Formats: sequence, C-alpha cells, structure tokens
Amino acid sequence: MLKRKVTVIGAGNVGATTAQRLAEKEMCDVVLVDIVEDMPQGKCLDLVEAGPVYGYDSIITGTNGYEETANSDVVVITSGIPRKPGMSRDDLLKTNAGIVKSVTENVVAKSPEAIIVIVSNPLDAMTYISYKVSKFPKQRVVGMAGTLDAARLAAFISMELNVSVENVHAFVLGGHGDSMVPSRRYTTVAGIPVKDLIKKERLDEIIQRTRDGGAEIVKLLKTGSAFYAPSASVVDMVESMIKDKKKILPCAALCQGEYGVDGLFVGVPVKLGLGGVEEIIEIKLDDEEADALKSSAAAVKELCDKIDNEFF
Repeated sequence: MLKRKVTVIGAGNVGATTAQRLAEKEMCDVVLVDIVEDMPQGKCLDLVEAGPVYGYDSIITGTNGYEETANSDVVVITSGIPRKPGMSRDDLLKTNAGIVKSVTENVVAKSPEAIIVIVSNPLDAMTYISYKVSKFPKQRVVGMAGTLDAARLAAFISMELNVSVENVHAFVLGGHGDSMVPSRRYTTVAGIPVKDLIKKERLDEIIQRTRDGGAEIVKLLKTGSAFYAPSASVVDMVESMIKDKKKILPCAALCQGEYGVDGLFVGVPVKLGLGGVEEIIEIKLDDEEADALKSSAAAVKELCDKIDNEFF
C-alpha cells in the first residue's frame, strides 16, 4: 500500500497529540507545522525518539513553513486561538477566520488534491470558510465536531450505566456547541435505545453536560482547552479516510438539501473513505429532532453570514 502523508497545522496540544496518535498507528508519515520557531521541530524530534520505545517507524517532520507539506493526502487544521474561560466559540470567530483563511490558502498551494479536516473553532463556520477559500469539492472539506460530541456523550452514558464504552453508540447532529442535537432514539447501548435505559430527566442532564463538554474542561484546566478527546476524534476520521474504511461518523459536512439544510456545514452522519465525505446518510428525524436541527443550522448560518460580510 502506498505510504500516505498527513499534515497537521498547529502544533499546540490538539495538533501535537494528533501527530502523536497518527505516528503511533503507523498509517502515514506526519508533518507538523507551526509559526512558532523551532517548536514543531522540537515536538517532532521528541516523537521520533519515542519511536524505538513504542515501536513505530513513521517519518515525522516538524516545520515552520509549507514546503514539507507538499502533496499531503490529508491536512488537519487546528490553528487558531483557543477558548479561554467565559469565552464562547462565537467570540473566536473573527480572529480564527483570518487564521484559517491564510492557512487554507497555503494548503491549497502545496496540496491541491488533499482532503482538509477542520478542528479550529467555531468549527462549523471555520469549515465553511476553508471550503470557500479552497474552492475544493465539498467531499474534500469536512469538520471534526460530531465525532467528538458523540464520544463525550458515549463516555457519560458509559459512566452512568457502568458499561463498556464499546457498547455505546452515540448519535449527535447539528452545530458544534450549544445548539448540538443529540438523538435519544439513535443513541444505543448494545443496540438498546438509551431512552429505554436512562430516565428522561437524567438523560436530559447527561445531554446538557455533553453540550457543555468543552466548556467544562476549559473551566477545569483554567489555562487551556480539551485535546485528548479532540485529537482521538480527528484520528478516527483520518484513519477511516486513509484506510478507506468507510466508517459512518458524525461530521460537519456541506448539506445541499439534506435534512432541510442548504449551503451550510452542520453535523450529520457521513461515510468517510478515500474520497473524503463519500455520502451523507439521511435518517428520519422526529419533529423535536428536526426542529432542533433547524435551530442549530440557523445558528451556524448567522456565523457564516458574518464571514461572508467580512471576507467575501
């Protein structure tokens, strides 16, 4: 099998941990990029020196430029300022939009055939701006959101029921943040709908904790934001694409009529393979879920309208 190349832009906690997980899985060579001089080089040297202990031979390169990223198969963009306590994802909009715009332009110049995975917040809006700037087909720009939200929901359900996380399949739609739409009907434990196992009042609390998942960690860390679960979620997506596994994962994809959403990136179940987003899986929503998804899409549209006014 042809060796694949994955570039991770932004060597902070999310980016560096993503590079580590990719290297350990030995499914690609990894390039880690950051504007801070020598920092990505140092982190990558550290990862190379862990190779003999952990048993991986992945080639790992740190750089402050884009030359080494040329002809990447997948580019993960984590760049941007992180959330601080009390800061909403929307507060990040203007600063991170400028960063993601600039990074995308560099990515397109060096890797015109790559698939772009956006991790920067506010996630749905940053995916939209990267799509507009790159002019890539919609299949090759996708946001990591629902995979993380579903992981958080699954973790909380596993804790609540004292069952293996492997038994829990969580299902989350919509925007990444306060407007996400976790489904009680499609979230299952060993195939059993979670609503049959957890009382509504308690499940509502778990769902709210999922919505606040990122903010809860920001509040606890005080000087940073989540990175273990976000990086694991990115690697799950990248592995499905690199290995053409065609896993169905909730991701921010461009909807063009699916779920009644048009022209926006929102979290929907997608099939991820070598071509990127190979299919959006449409399921029948009940009225409550459909209304919640419509509200979530409206919140995403508000941000995208601001981006259109500012940058296009």
